[in-house]
Amino acid sequence: MGSNDWIAHNWFSLLQTAVVAGALFLIALAFFLEARARRVGNLIQLTQAHRDLWERMYSQPELSRILDPGADVTKAAVTPEEEVFVIFLILHLSTTFYAMRSGFFQKLGGLRNDIERFFSLPIPRAVWARVKDLQDAPFVRFVERCLPSLERSVEP
Repeated sequence: MGSNDWIAHNWFSLLQTAVVAGALFLIALAFFLEARARRVGNLIQLTQAHRDLWERMYSQPELSRILDPGADVTKAAVTPEEEVFVIFLILHLSTTFYAMRSGFFQKLGGLRNDIERFFSLPIPRAVWARVKDLQDAPFVRFVERCLPSLERSVEP
């Protein structure tokens, strides 16, 4: 009977505690759902930026040589337009890297393979060699770690 008496005298305190606990749970749930929605929104924005960037490739045919694995940058130098496009891609990749690192969205599964394939092409490789010293060290290390097969393929 002791506990029934205690409940009878403290029912209002118990009710307040339950309401506060429920409110804290709902706030935590709202924060969780908001964070999830923000991550999805960030991914949508990243996808939009990616699409806008690659649309330039198709709207400007003079950029098609960037994706040519047989492009010889010693015979025909990288054009300013090609260099600007590759730099824009590097900046986009850098933004993606730091957004992933900060947890603004989930890591992209095929990103390392994408980086390896893109920078194995002659023009992107040449532009990367020229501009990588202008990038932050953590980003350069990330990109360079994505290129192990490229490093082996360049050696004689």
